[in-house]
Amino acid sequence: MKVGVFDSGIGGLTILSAIAKSVENTEYVYIADTLFAPYGEKDTNEILQRCDNITNYLIKNYNIDILVVACNTATSISIKFLREKYRNLPIIGVEPALKPAILTSRTKNIAVLATPTTINGRKYKELVEKLSTNQELNLYHIPCSGLAKKIEEADIETNSLQEFLKKYLKDLKNKNIDSVVLGCTHYPIIKNEIKKFFDDNVILYESANAIAKRLQDLSENKNSINKEQKITILYSGKISFDMVNTVLKNINFEIGKCEI
Repeated sequence: MKVGVFDSGIGGLTILSAIAKSVENTEYVYIADTLFAPYGEKDTNEILQRCDNITNYLIKNYNIDILVVACNTATSISIKFLREKYRNLPIIGVEPALKPAILTSRTKNIAVLATPTTINGRKYKELVEKLSTNQELNLYHIPCSGLAKKIEEADIETNSLQEFLKKYLKDLKNKNIDSVVLGCTHYPIIKNEIKKFFDDNVILYESANAIAKRLQDLSENKNSINKEQKITILYSGKISFDMVNTVLKNINFEIGKCEI
């Protein structure tokens, strides 16, 4: 079985790490579209075109069986279009892990950190409306403009990152928040730094395990003939090899550049 995965950069590697550990004997091809990263602040038409081009590239060059759109922004903008255009290709999207946060939150005070495009997107607003029915919630939406780019560029030296995060998170201190949703696949890379702004009992939620479970379900219908796992990382612009190695710790992979 061949699984294509893509994101604007290294954030989707947090998804790849989870699914590679969960669904083995599979060939994974991951595209980090670093030439156009980050997606979260790009024009929606440009993002849609990139998602279409990457999907077409993975189908033509790797004959993938399943596609994982490992980016909240890309999912929000392109998932409906991609599913309509590539009807024979199972496509898994990612969305902020708001549902488990709501189900387990005691205070119902929940912070959602995401890109501006994700928070303002129709798909996310529909999710909020669906999950908010018949219950009182205090959702604090924090559009963390520039944070994905900072992570992408490996600009996460502790003091610099803490100062950057402070401007977004300082106003959440006295909101009795017990749940924080990491609504961008880049953010789990710095979850320990984010955690420092909240009480010890605050739980951080991400989407990787849910995506892994969904891929497990879909892969049961595919014949896996791979004798061993193979992971290929491709990037369209520049990439931090140190960050790739950090996210994919203890996972073997090949890496190279591509043109899309």
